[in-house]
Amino acid sequence: MQFIKANRDAILKPLQTVAGIVERRHTLPILANVLLQKTGEDVSFLATDVEIQIRTTAQLGVGKEDGGTTVSARKLIDILRSLPDSVEVSIKVENKRATIQAGKSRFALQTLAADEFPTVAVNDQFTASFSLPQKQLKHLFHMVHFAMAQQDIRYYLNGLLLVTDGSHVKVVATDGHRLAFCEAEIEGAALARQEVIIPRKTVLELQRLLSEADDPVLIDVSGNQVRFRFGEVEMVSKLVEGKFPDYQRVIPQGYTKRAVISRDGLAASLGRASILTSDKFKGVRVSVAPGLMKIQTSNAEQEEAVEELEIDYTAEPLEIGFNVSYLQDVLGNLKTESVQIDFGDANTSALMTVPDDERFRYVVMPMRI
Repeated sequence: MQFIKANRDAILKPLQTVAGIVERRHTLPILANVLLQKTGEDVSFLATDVEIQIRTTAQLGVGKEDGGTTVSARKLIDILRSLPDSVEVSIKVENKRATIQAGKSRFALQTLAADEFPTVAVNDQFTASFSLPQKQLKHLFHMVHFAMAQQDIRYYLNGLLLVTDGSHVKVVATDGHRLAFCEAEIEGAALARQEVIIPRKTVLELQRLLSEADDPVLIDVSGNQVRFRFGEVEMVSKLVEGKFPDYQRVIPQGYTKRAVISRDGLAASLGRASILTSDKFKGVRVSVAPGLMKIQTSNAEQEEAVEELEIDYTAEPLEIGFNVSYLQDVLGNLKTESVQIDFGDANTSALMTVPDDERFRYVVMPMRI
Protein backbone atom coordinates (compact mmCIF):
# COMPACT_ATOMS: atom_id res chain seq x y z
CA MET A 1 0.00 0.00 0.00
CA GLN A 2 1.31 3.43 -0.97
CA PHE A 3 1.27 5.42 2.26
CA ILE A 4 3.28 8.63 2.38
CA LYS A 5 5.18 10.67 -0.18
CA ALA A 6 6.57 14.03 0.91
CA ASN A 7 9.63 16.12 1.70
CA ARG A 8 11.72 14.70 4.55
CA ASP A 9 11.03 17.67 6.87
CA ALA A 10 7.28 17.49 6.25
CA ILE A 11 7.27 13.94 7.65
CA LEU A 12 9.78 14.58 10.40
CA LYS A 13 7.89 17.50 11.98
CA PRO A 14 4.64 15.68 12.94
CA LEU A 15 6.63 12.59 13.88
CA GLN A 16 8.80 14.56 16.32
CA THR A 17 5.68 16.29 17.69
CA VAL A 18 4.21 13.02 18.96
CA ALA A 19 7.32 10.91 19.61
CA GLY A 20 8.61 12.82 22.66
CA ILE A 21 6.48 10.71 25.02
CA VAL A 22 7.54 7.34 23.56
CA GLU A 23 9.39 5.29 26.18
CA ARG A 24 12.50 3.42 25.02
CA ARG A 25 11.77 0.54 27.41
CA HIS A 26 8.21 -0.60 27.94
CA THR A 27 6.46 -3.80 28.93
CA LEU A 28 4.35 -3.52 25.75
CA PRO A 29 6.69 -3.51 22.70
CA ILE A 30 4.05 -1.80 20.54
CA LEU A 31 4.27 1.33 22.72
CA ALA A 32 7.73 1.97 21.21
CA ASN A 33 5.87 2.48 17.92
CA VAL A 34 3.96 5.40 16.44
CA LEU A 35 0.51 4.77 14.98
CA LEU A 36 0.13 6.04 11.40
CA GLN A 37 -3.36 6.18 9.92
CA LYS A 38 -4.09 7.36 6.38
CA THR A 39 -7.43 8.74 5.16
CA GLY A 40 -7.04 10.17 1.69
CA GLU A 41 -4.32 12.83 1.88
CA ASP A 42 -4.57 13.11 5.67
CA VAL A 43 -2.10 11.08 7.72
CA SER A 44 -2.49 11.09 11.49
CA PHE A 45 0.47 10.41 13.77
CA LEU A 46 -0.31 9.12 17.28
CA ALA A 47 1.93 8.08 20.17
CA THR A 48 1.07 7.08 23.72
CA ASP A 49 2.66 5.76 26.90
CA VAL A 50 -0.81 4.78 28.23
CA GLU A 51 -0.81 7.83 30.56
CA ILE A 52 -0.41 10.50 27.84
CA GLN A 53 -1.45 10.48 24.21
CA ILE A 54 -0.47 12.94 21.46
CA ARG A 55 -2.03 13.07 18.01
CA THR A 56 -1.34 15.35 15.05
CA THR A 57 -2.33 15.31 11.38
CA ALA A 58 -0.55 16.33 8.18
CA GLN A 59 -1.45 16.14 4.51
CA LEU A 60 1.17 13.67 3.34
CA GLY A 61 -0.92 10.77 2.04
CA VAL A 62 -0.51 9.24 -1.40
CA GLY A 63 -2.34 6.41 -3.16
CA LYS A 64 -6.00 5.40 -3.21
CA GLU A 65 -6.00 2.92 -0.32
CA ASP A 66 -6.69 4.02 3.25
CA GLY A 67 -5.31 2.13 6.23
CA GLY A 68 -3.05 2.15 9.24
CA THR A 69 0.10 0.64 10.67
CA THR A 70 2.55 1.10 13.54
CA VAL A 71 6.31 1.42 13.18
CA SER A 72 9.23 2.10 15.56
CA ALA A 73 9.15 5.80 16.35
CA ARG A 74 12.84 6.02 17.23
CA LYS A 75 14.09 4.14 14.17
CA LEU A 76 11.88 6.13 11.79
CA ILE A 77 13.05 9.44 13.28
CA ASP A 78 16.71 8.37 13.13
CA ILE A 79 16.34 7.29 9.49
CA LEU A 80 14.67 10.57 8.48
CA ARG A 81 17.25 12.65 10.35
CA SER A 82 20.08 10.85 8.58
CA LEU A 83 18.72 11.74 5.12
CA PRO A 84 19.57 14.98 3.25
CA ASP A 85 17.37 17.96 4.20
CA SER A 86 15.26 18.43 1.08
CA VAL A 87 15.05 14.85 -0.19
CA GLU A 88 11.66 13.39 -1.10
CA VAL A 89 10.73 10.35 0.98
CA SER A 90 8.17 7.66 0.15
CA ILE A 91 6.82 5.13 2.63
CA LYS A 92 5.00 1.98 1.51
CA VAL A 93 3.46 -0.69 3.74
CA GLU A 94 3.07 -4.33 2.70
CA ASN A 95 3.60 -7.78 4.20
CA LYS A 96 4.02 -6.39 7.74
CA ARG A 97 6.93 -4.22 6.63
CA ALA A 98 7.28 -0.49 6.03
CA THR A 99 9.66 0.42 3.22
CA ILE A 100 11.21 3.90 3.39
CA GLN A 101 12.83 5.09 0.17
CA ALA A 102 14.74 8.32 -0.49
CA GLY A 103 17.01 8.69 -3.50
CA LYS A 104 19.29 5.66 -3.51
CA SER A 105 18.62 4.83 0.16
CA ARG A 106 16.09 2.18 1.14
CA PHE A 107 15.11 0.86 4.57
CA ALA A 108 12.66 -1.87 5.56
CA LEU A 109 11.19 -1.75 9.08
CA GLN A 110 8.99 -4.24 10.90
CA THR A 111 5.43 -3.11 11.59
CA LEU A 112 2.81 -4.17 14.11
CA ALA A 113 -0.92 -4.11 13.40
CA ALA A 114 -2.70 -0.78 13.90
CA ASP A 115 -5.70 -2.43 15.58
CA GLU A 116 -3.43 -3.75 18.36
CA PHE A 117 -2.28 -0.23 19.32
CA PRO A 118 -3.64 0.72 22.80
CA THR A 119 -5.04 4.24 22.33
CA VAL A 120 -6.29 6.30 25.29
CA ALA A 121 -10.09 6.65 25.48
CA VAL A 122 -10.89 10.38 25.47
CA ASN A 123 -13.68 11.51 27.80
CA ASP A 124 -16.70 13.03 26.08
CA GLN A 125 -17.80 15.00 29.17
CA PHE A 126 -15.59 17.77 30.55
CA THR A 127 -16.30 19.80 33.68
CA ALA A 128 -14.32 22.90 32.64
CA SER A 129 -13.25 24.29 29.27
CA PHE A 130 -11.27 27.46 28.59
CA SER A 131 -8.56 28.79 26.29
CA LEU A 132 -5.30 30.67 26.72
CA PRO A 133 -2.79 31.99 24.18
CA GLN A 134 -0.01 29.45 23.66
CA LYS A 135 2.68 31.85 24.86
CA GLN A 136 0.73 32.60 28.06
CA LEU A 137 0.29 28.93 28.98
CA LYS A 138 3.95 28.28 28.13
CA HIS A 139 4.94 31.21 30.36
CA LEU A 140 2.85 29.89 33.28
CA PHE A 141 4.49 26.46 33.05
CA HIS A 142 7.94 28.03 32.58
CA MET A 143 7.61 30.00 35.82
CA VAL A 144 6.87 26.99 38.05
CA HIS A 145 7.98 23.74 36.38
CA PHE A 146 11.42 23.67 38.05
CA ALA A 147 9.80 23.31 41.50
CA MET A 148 8.01 20.05 40.64
CA ALA A 149 9.20 16.97 42.50
CA GLN A 150 10.91 14.09 40.67
CA GLN A 151 9.94 10.54 41.63
CA ASP A 152 8.75 11.57 45.09
CA ILE A 153 6.83 8.89 47.02
CA ARG A 154 4.27 11.65 47.60
CA TYR A 155 3.10 11.12 44.01
CA TYR A 156 0.84 14.21 44.05
CA LEU A 157 4.02 16.37 44.15
CA ASN A 158 5.30 14.85 40.87
CA GLY A 159 3.25 17.30 38.86
CA LEU A 160 1.75 20.74 38.69
CA LEU A 161 -1.46 22.00 40.31
CA LEU A 162 -3.76 23.80 37.85
CA VAL A 163 -6.44 25.93 39.50
CA THR A 164 -9.33 27.61 37.68
CA ASP A 165 -11.18 30.23 39.71
CA GLY A 166 -13.46 32.86 38.20
CA SER A 167 -11.36 34.73 35.64
CA HIS A 168 -8.04 33.40 36.96
CA VAL A 169 -5.89 30.41 36.07
CA LYS A 170 -3.22 29.56 38.65
CA VAL A 171 -0.38 27.05 38.49
CA VAL A 172 1.58 25.79 41.52
CA ALA A 173 4.49 23.36 41.87
CA THR A 174 6.33 22.20 44.98
CA ASP A 175 8.76 19.46 46.00
CA GLY A 176 8.26 20.08 49.72
CA HIS A 177 11.34 22.34 50.02
CA ARG A 178 10.28 25.19 47.72
CA LEU A 179 7.07 26.30 46.03
CA ALA A 180 6.47 28.29 42.83
CA PHE A 181 3.18 30.04 42.06
CA CYS A 182 2.09 31.96 38.96
CA GLU A 183 -1.29 33.15 37.74
CA ALA A 184 -2.92 34.68 34.67
CA GLU A 185 -6.27 36.29 33.97
CA ILE A 186 -8.68 35.13 31.25
CA GLU A 187 -10.73 37.99 29.92
CA GLY A 188 -14.47 37.48 30.09
CA ALA A 189 -14.20 34.06 31.75
CA ALA A 190 -16.31 32.89 34.68
CA LEU A 191 -14.79 29.54 35.57
CA ALA A 192 -15.94 27.38 38.46
CA ARG A 193 -13.23 26.70 41.04
CA GLN A 194 -11.48 23.47 40.19
CA GLU A 195 -8.09 22.01 41.15
CA VAL A 196 -6.36 19.27 39.14
CA ILE A 197 -2.80 17.90 39.19
CA ILE A 198 -1.13 17.58 35.77
CA PRO A 199 1.70 14.98 35.65
CA ARG A 200 5.28 16.19 35.40
CA LYS A 201 5.88 14.47 32.05
CA THR A 202 2.81 16.16 30.52
CA VAL A 203 3.99 19.60 31.67
CA LEU A 204 7.51 19.13 30.27
CA GLU A 205 6.14 17.82 26.96
CA LEU A 206 3.76 20.78 26.62
CA GLN A 207 6.63 23.19 27.23
CA ARG A 208 8.43 21.55 24.31
CA LEU A 209 5.43 21.72 21.98
CA LEU A 210 3.89 25.13 22.78
CA SER A 211 5.08 28.10 20.76
CA GLU A 212 5.55 31.77 21.63
CA ALA A 213 2.51 32.63 19.48
CA ASP A 214 -0.85 34.17 20.40
CA ASP A 215 -2.69 31.19 18.86
CA PRO A 216 -5.10 29.66 21.39
CA VAL A 217 -4.75 26.46 23.40
CA LEU A 218 -8.14 24.91 24.15
CA ILE A 219 -8.05 23.22 27.56
CA ASP A 220 -10.72 20.74 28.67
CA VAL A 221 -10.70 19.27 32.18
CA SER A 222 -12.66 16.31 33.52
CA GLY A 223 -12.44 14.27 36.71
CA ASN A 224 -9.45 12.18 35.68
CA GLN A 225 -8.28 13.65 32.36
CA VAL A 226 -7.11 16.89 30.74
CA ARG A 227 -7.00 17.65 27.03
CA PHE A 228 -4.95 20.34 25.26
CA ARG A 229 -5.67 21.25 21.63
CA PHE A 230 -3.59 23.72 19.64
CA GLY A 231 -2.89 23.94 15.93
CA GLU A 232 -3.03 20.38 14.58
CA VAL A 233 -2.01 18.89 17.95
CA GLU A 234 -4.22 17.13 20.50
CA MET A 235 -2.70 15.97 23.78
CA VAL A 236 -4.72 13.94 26.28
CA SER A 237 -3.28 13.15 29.70
CA LYS A 238 -4.41 11.35 32.81
CA LEU A 239 -4.46 13.51 35.92
CA VAL A 240 -2.63 12.69 39.17
CA GLU A 241 -4.98 11.65 41.95
CA GLY A 242 -4.35 12.96 45.43
CA LYS A 243 -4.61 16.07 47.58
CA PHE A 244 -2.12 18.81 46.72
CA PRO A 245 -0.76 20.81 49.71
CA ASP A 246 -2.61 24.03 50.59
CA TYR A 247 -0.35 26.45 48.74
CA GLN A 248 -2.09 29.52 50.19
CA ARG A 249 -0.95 28.55 53.70
CA VAL A 250 2.63 28.06 52.48
CA ILE A 251 3.02 31.53 50.92
CA PRO A 252 4.18 33.90 53.70
CA GLN A 253 2.12 36.98 54.51
CA GLY A 254 3.08 40.19 56.29
CA TYR A 255 6.89 39.99 56.15
CA THR A 256 8.52 43.39 56.78
CA LYS A 257 12.16 42.69 55.87
CA ARG A 258 12.51 43.24 52.10
CA ALA A 259 15.66 43.23 49.97
CA VAL A 260 15.64 44.39 46.34
CA ILE A 261 18.56 42.91 44.38
CA SER A 262 19.86 42.84 40.81
CA ARG A 263 18.81 39.48 39.36
CA ASP A 264 21.93 39.16 37.19
CA GLY A 265 24.19 40.18 40.05
CA LEU A 266 22.64 37.70 42.48
CA ALA A 267 22.70 34.88 39.91
CA ALA A 268 26.38 35.51 39.13
CA SER A 269 27.38 35.63 42.81
CA LEU A 270 25.48 32.41 43.60
CA GLY A 271 27.05 30.75 40.55
CA ARG A 272 30.56 31.57 41.77
CA ALA A 273 29.81 30.57 45.36
CA SER A 274 28.28 27.26 44.24
CA ILE A 275 31.62 26.18 42.73
CA LEU A 276 32.78 25.18 46.21
CA THR A 277 29.60 23.29 47.14
CA SER A 278 29.34 19.52 46.64
CA ASP A 279 26.61 17.26 45.29
CA LYS A 280 25.81 16.17 48.83
CA PHE A 281 25.81 19.63 50.39
CA LYS A 282 24.51 22.62 48.42
CA GLY A 283 24.21 25.04 51.32
CA VAL A 284 25.10 28.76 51.21
CA ARG A 285 24.90 31.24 54.08
CA VAL A 286 23.20 34.52 53.15
CA SER A 287 23.64 37.57 55.38
CA VAL A 288 21.67 40.77 54.76
CA ALA A 289 22.32 44.14 56.37
CA PRO A 290 21.39 47.68 55.27
CA GLY A 291 22.78 48.13 51.75
CA LEU A 292 24.70 44.83 51.69
CA MET A 293 24.22 41.11 51.04
CA LYS A 294 27.00 38.64 51.79
CA ILE A 295 26.97 35.09 50.39
CA GLN A 296 29.35 32.56 51.98
CA THR A 297 29.99 28.89 51.44
CA SER A 298 32.61 26.40 52.60
CA ASN A 299 33.24 22.70 52.05
CA ALA A 300 34.76 19.65 53.73
CA GLU A 301 38.23 20.64 52.44
CA GLN A 302 37.87 23.90 54.41
CA GLU A 303 37.80 25.93 51.21
CA GLU A 304 35.52 28.93 51.21
CA ALA A 305 33.94 31.53 48.95
CA VAL A 306 32.63 34.96 49.92
CA GLU A 307 30.57 37.20 47.64
CA GLU A 308 29.28 40.69 48.44
CA LEU A 309 26.42 42.49 46.69
CA GLU A 310 24.94 45.96 47.00
CA ILE A 311 21.22 45.71 47.75
CA ASP A 312 18.33 47.93 48.68
CA TYR A 313 17.62 46.87 52.28
CA THR A 314 16.90 48.95 55.37
CA ALA A 315 15.66 46.45 57.99
CA GLU A 316 17.68 44.83 60.77
CA PRO A 317 20.49 42.40 59.86
CA LEU A 318 19.63 38.74 59.26
CA GLU A 319 21.56 35.54 58.54
CA ILE A 320 19.90 32.54 56.86
CA GLY A 321 20.96 29.39 54.99
CA PHE A 322 19.63 28.18 51.62
CA ASN A 323 20.12 25.38 49.13
CA VAL A 324 21.93 27.30 46.39
CA SER A 325 20.29 25.25 43.62
CA TYR A 326 16.82 26.36 44.69
CA LEU A 327 17.83 30.01 44.29
CA GLN A 328 19.65 29.40 40.99
CA ASP A 329 16.66 27.55 39.51
CA VAL A 330 14.28 30.45 39.99
CA LEU A 331 16.74 33.15 38.93
CA GLY A 332 17.47 31.24 35.72
CA ASN A 333 13.77 31.33 34.81
CA LEU A 334 13.08 34.98 35.62
CA LYS A 335 13.74 37.65 33.01
CA THR A 336 13.44 40.76 35.20
CA GLU A 337 16.22 43.22 36.08
CA SER A 338 15.67 42.90 39.81
CA VAL A 339 14.04 40.58 42.34
CA GLN A 340 12.56 41.12 45.78
CA ILE A 341 13.21 38.77 48.69
CA ASP A 342 11.09 39.09 51.83
CA PHE A 343 12.45 37.54 55.01
CA GLY A 344 10.86 36.53 58.31
CA ASP A 345 13.71 35.17 60.43
CA ALA A 346 16.47 32.56 60.13
CA ASN A 347 14.02 29.70 60.65
CA THR A 348 11.18 30.71 58.33
CA SER A 349 10.75 30.49 54.57
CA ALA A 350 11.81 33.39 52.34
CA LEU A 351 9.50 34.79 49.67
CA MET A 352 10.91 35.84 46.29
CA THR A 353 8.79 38.03 44.02
CA VAL A 354 9.16 40.40 41.08
CA PRO A 355 8.83 44.17 41.70
CA ASP A 356 5.35 45.51 40.82
CA ASP A 357 4.04 42.07 39.83
CA GLU A 358 1.88 40.03 42.20
CA ARG A 359 1.31 37.22 39.70
CA PHE A 360 4.51 35.31 40.55
CA ARG A 361 5.68 34.09 43.97
CA TYR A 362 8.44 31.72 44.97
CA VAL A 363 8.81 30.32 48.49
CA VAL A 364 12.02 28.64 49.60
CA MET A 365 12.59 26.98 52.96
CA PRO A 366 15.72 27.80 54.98
CA MET A 367 18.54 25.29 55.36
CA ARG A 368 20.47 24.64 58.55
CA ILE A 369 24.17 25.29 57.95
